[in-house]
Amino acid sequence: MAVGTGLLDTYFKITERGSTVSREVRGGVVTFVAMAYIVVLNPLILGSFSPEDATAKVDVLGNILPINQVAAVTALVAGLMSIVFGIIANYPFALAAGLGINSLLAVTIAPQVTWPEAMGLVVIDGIIIVVLALTGFRTAVFNAIPPELKSAIAAGIGAFIAFIGLVDAGFVRRIPDAAGTTVPVGLGIDGSIASWPTAVFVFGVLLMGVLVVRKVRGGLLIGIVITTVVAAIVEALTDVGPSMGTNPKGWNLSTPEVPGQVAGMPDLSLVGDVDLFGAFTRIGVIAATLLVFTLVLANFFDAMGTMTGLGKEAGLVDKDGNLPNVGRALVVEGTGAIVGGAASSSSNTVFVESASGIADGARTGLANVVTGVLFLAAMFLTPLYEMVPIEAAAPALIVVGALMIGQVRDIDFSKFEVALPAFLTILVMPFTYSIANGIGVGFITWVVMHAASGKIRTLHPLMWVVAALFTAYFVVDPITNVLT
Repeated sequence: MAVGTGLLDTYFKITERGSTVSREVRGGVVTFVAMAYIVVLNPLILGSFSPEDATAKVDVLGNILPINQVAAVTALVAGLMSIVFGIIANYPFALAAGLGINSLLAVTIAPQVTWPEAMGLVVIDGIIIVVLALTGFRTAVFNAIPPELKSAIAAGIGAFIAFIGLVDAGFVRRIPDAAGTTVPVGLGIDGSIASWPTAVFVFGVLLMGVLVVRKVRGGLLIGIVITTVVAAIVEALTDVGPSMGTNPKGWNLSTPEVPGQVAGMPDLSLVGDVDLFGAFTRIGVIAATLLVFTLVLANFFDAMGTMTGLGKEAGLVDKDGNLPNVGRALVVEGTGAIVGGAASSSSNTVFVESASGIADGARTGLANVVTGVLFLAAMFLTPLYEMVPIEAAAPALIVVGALMIGQVRDIDFSKFEVALPAFLTILVMPFTYSIANGIGVGFITWVVMHAASGKIRTLHPLMWVVAALFTAYFVVDPITNVLT
C-alpha cells in the first residue's frame, strides 16, 4: 500500500470498516450525483429571477434572493460542510441545504421579515442545536429511541426517498384540484407514462436494479451515467425541453443537453448578508421565538432520523442501533445550520441521498470529502453537472429505498404497541414529505401505546419529553395565533 493510501486508511479506518479507497471515492461520486439537484432546486425554492415574477419569493420589503447567487452559496456550503463532516465525524453522510427548512423559510418566514433577518433566525437555530449537542442532550435523545422505532425511521426514510424519486421523475404526479377528483396523486399523466423523461426514468430504475442484482461494482454510478447518456440522446432526437411549469412532458429541473459553456466564476455576494436579531425587532420577541422553535424541532429530528437510517444501512451502528461517537457528528451537523444561514443558503443538514453512496459501498468520511470537493467544483462547473437530469438520478433513490425498507424485518408487528407507531412513522414521512413529521408522530404514538398497554415503566423519560415537544410542534400555528 502506498504511503498516501496508508495514511488515508489509518485516519478514516477504511479497511477496518471493510471498504477500500476506490470504493469510497466511487461512493462519494455517486452521492454527489444523487444530491447535485439541490444546487438547482434550492435556488428555485429560495430565489427568484426578479421581484416582478409571478412566483417570486419576496420578503416583507419586496426583496428577492437572486437565483445565481443562491446556487453559488448552495454549492459552497454543501461542499465545505460535507468535507468538515467527513473529516471530523468520519461518516459517509453528506450535507446540503435541507428541503424542509428552505421551504419553511420561503413560504412562512420570509414574508414576515427580510431575507437577512430570516437567515439570522436560521443561525440562531443552529447555535441552539450545537449547544444541545455539546451538552449531550441531543446524543441522549438519540440513544433513548427504542431499536424498533429506529428501524421504523430507517424504513420510513427508504419509503420517503423512493417517493421523492417517483415525484421528481414525474412517475407520480399531483392531480390538479380543477380535475374535480378526491384522488390527490396519479400515475404519470392521465394514468400513463406519457413523457420521454418519465420513460427514461423507468429505464434507469430497471437498469440500476439489474446492475445491483448482478452485484456490479459501482452499479448505481454506472446506471446514472448510462441513463444520462440515454437522456441526452432522447433530448437530441425529440427536443422535449424543460418543464418550466407549462410543459408537463418536459424535463424536471434540468435538461440533458451538452452545455456550450462549462465554467464560470461563482457569485458569492450573499455570504455574510445576515441580520441576527432583526426579526425580534420587526415581528416581536414571541413571534420570532416561535419561529426559532419550529426551526429547531425540524432540524433536530430531521438530521437525527436521517443519521439513524443511514447508519443502519451502512452497518455502522452497534447492537442497540446507536452510532459510535454520534455526539461529534451531531455538533458538526448543527454547525451546518449556522454556516448555511450565514451564507444565505438555508440550514444545511445530513442528506438522505447519501444512502446512494452507501449502497455503492461508501463507509467512511473519505466519501464525504470526495462529495464535498465535487460540490466546490460545481460552483465553477454549473453547466456541466446540470446536464444530469433528475430523471437520471432519481432511479438511484428508488433502488436505495428498496434496500432501506428492508429494516422492517427488525420490527415485531405482532405487538400492536410497536406496530402502530412503526407503521405511522413509515407512512407519515412520505405522505407529508417530512422526516421530522414521521418521527414526531412515531414518538407520540409510541408513548401513548406503551402507556396504554401497561408498559409505562419501559419508557425512557426522554421519550416523554420529546413526545411533549412534538405535540407543541404540531400545534405551533394555533399557539402563534393565540399569542399574537
